[in-house]
Amino acid sequence: QVQLVESGGGLVQAGGSLRLSCAASGRTFSDYVMGWFRQAPGKEREFVAAINWSGGSTAYADSVKGRFTISRDNAKSTVYLHMNSLKPEDTAVYYCAAAPRSSWYPTDADFGSWGQGTQVTVSS
Repeated sequence: QVQLVESGGGLVQAGGSLRLSCAASGRTFSDYVMGWFRQAPGKEREFVAAINWSGGSTAYADSVKGRFTISRDNAKSTVYLHMNSLKPEDTAVYYCAAAPRSSWYPTDADFGSWGQGTQVTVSS
């Protein structure tokens, strides 16, 4: 399995921006679809965004469309989540995950490797 380490979380005011990063190691990065998920306290984990192996196709949850952008740099084995116009309801632990390259568009069950998560807190 690929190993994933997220970074970039923190505390930000509503309307602000953050960029999350997820560094992958252990396998060929371009063999994977990459995704971001989040889990707020007391809620189930939910899909946020995904990007195919080349970066040519992306998918977003309706709640983040137009505000968040997922991107990847295969040379650096890193996937990013650029978050703009943050809202208090975006507060959650954000997880990076990997699915096989062949799984586009992936279902949640396709993501077999997960990072440890990074906390994002948006204050009102």
